[in-house]
Amino acid sequence: MLSKLYIENIAVIERAEIDFSNGFNVLTGETGAGKSILVDSINAVLGQRTSRELIRTGSEKAFVCAEFESVSPAVLHEIDRLGYETDPENGGALMLRREIRSDGRNNVRINDRPASISDLRTVGRLLINIHGQHENQALMSVEKHMKYLDSFGGYSDKLTEHANIYKAYASAARELSKIRTDDAEKARRSDMLRFQIDEIETADIEIGETDLLKNRKNVIENSERIANALSGAYGLINGDDEKDGALSMMQQSAALLSEISPVCDGTGGLAERLSSIVYELEDISSEINSMSDDNEFNPSELEEIENRLEILAKIKRKYGDEKASLEFLKNARDELDSIERSGEMLVRLTQKARDCYNKALNSSAELTSLRKEAAAKFCEAVGRELQFLDMPSVKISVDIQPCNLNVNGADTVEFLISANPGEPPKPIGKIASGGELSRIMLAIKTVLANIDDIDTMIFDEIDTGISGRAAHKVGIKLHEVSKMRQIICITHLAQMAAQADTHLLIKKNVHDGRTFTSVTPLSFEQRKQELARINGGDIISENMLQTAEELLNNAGFFA
Repeated sequence: MLSKLYIENIAVIERAEIDFSNGFNVLTGETGAGKSILVDSINAVLGQRTSRELIRTGSEKAFVCAEFESVSPAVLHEIDRLGYETDPENGGALMLRREIRSDGRNNVRINDRPASISDLRTVGRLLINIHGQHENQALMSVEKHMKYLDSFGGYSDKLTEHANIYKAYASAARELSKIRTDDAEKARRSDMLRFQIDEIETADIEIGETDLLKNRKNVIENSERIANALSGAYGLINGDDEKDGALSMMQQSAALLSEISPVCDGTGGLAERLSSIVYELEDISSEINSMSDDNEFNPSELEEIENRLEILAKIKRKYGDEKASLEFLKNARDELDSIERSGEMLVRLTQKARDCYNKALNSSAELTSLRKEAAAKFCEAVGRELQFLDMPSVKISVDIQPCNLNVNGADTVEFLISANPGEPPKPIGKIASGGELSRIMLAIKTVLANIDDIDTMIFDEIDTGISGRAAHKVGIKLHEVSKMRQIICITHLAQMAAQADTHLLIKKNVHDGRTFTSVTPLSFEQRKQELARINGGDIISENMLQTAEELLNNAGFFA
């Protein structure tokens, strides 16, 4: 539960520290005193969207800190999942902090550790349920009715299961739609693919072919120069009719040194070295001769190479280099094959989509059955609450109608009420007054409170449109609910305020030309004064005080 709220520089509140008790807490005060600012502050520290306009005029930043005691295991588990530490010795205590700066930055902490607004919002949703003044209007929105019924039904696992089944069906339907393209478009695409495939296949390209052809072209273009060089080198090594070449000279030198080796030390080794050179020259001469033979080419070869390079260049311009062109060819073949096999695929995907649809339809039928079962119990439970809240003639019913299959099932859900006996049920938004909406919403919230695990509920002026006996009953109902969870209520009605375990007064004061708001817990006598003020205004008579004391006594509070 929320045990303490500390506010600094929020609107007209310069500084306030509020202690809340377990049970029923009520806040009262004159209009404009700052009651709604407390709700805005709580929303801020729970991670809800806020504005820099909330910062008190003249201040650079605003700060809100909320302390919670005995938080539920579900909250502790979520905090642990998000990676924040808790203190087991602190009895499940939790502290949330948010600092809002005028430059738009936020400083957020969960248990003294830096946190994100998103994580703060995730944790906040598990801690407090705020019923604002606008939420009664949610009953006017049919879209909200299914959410209330499903929450009451407690079949969230089935809802998740159906959502997954429906998503599988939607995916299969998209695949089917994709393959059901226009026949003319298929024909045009097939013709284009066949042309591209034929063009690349006819080119018969190989990776690296362009480089090889360019090298060969370069050789042919320089063939005369190459031939002259090879011939010259061959002649210098082998000689001709007029003079000896290097090979012959080396052979003669080796022979001369070999002849004197018996009489001259060292010449034998030199002769052997020269012989090795002779062998190497012979190999080189042979390779030069072979290269000369290879250098011969057909006069038309250069033209053929240039034609081939032109074909490859054209392919490259259209499809990319050799590797990219071959990849394009593969993809084009696959796509053409897919189109040509689309009839077969269409049959398979049609069957898959039909199977997924039937599965989703069966799942939605199970949801419909669960909703109808939950609706009967929901109407019975809400009916009991409405009877207690002085609306015994009002009967609520749930109209469940079929609709197109969707992620939530195949139902529309609308709450109907019959305001008087014998009248047919009609949509809530068409016949319920503001006061009736408030009590119907409280009845629904009371019923839902029995099944959720949120420890704190805040009601911001749930008393709109009600008074007298109805207000007294609402107060009793809130006190009853507060036995199961903490209730914090902002009200303008003495009948409701008298039922509270803790009464806090919000008061606006002006000092030195500036407005300040204070929040003060009231004693029994102070509660009498405040209840009398609510009933009669600033001039309080003895009778008003006596009436206020009777309200408190009837609620079980005595001086």
